[in-house]
Amino acid sequence: MSHGVPNDTHPKIHAILIEGYRNMSPSQKLECVWGLWRSVRQLALLDVRRRHPNADAREQELRVASRFIEPELMARAFDWDPRKVGY
Repeated sequence: MSHGVPNDTHPKIHAILIEGYRNMSPSQKLECVWGLWRSVRQLALLDVRRRHPNADAREQELRVASRFIEPELMARAFDWDPRKVGY
């Protein structure tokens, strides 16, 4: 894993970002991660709704969950096998 400056970020901007992250409290860092998780989940839900416009709320939630949970666990816990019904 490289810890260098990303190709699309000026080195001075990258340094400012890193310093900002270092100055964050653990709760601030956790809130950032939580915000990113909410965004990823919302994008997954939008994709499910686009792909399966007639799916009810339960099916939508199962399809989203199946993107983050192993197929075997989805099948055992929710009787939903993404290998058979898709994501």
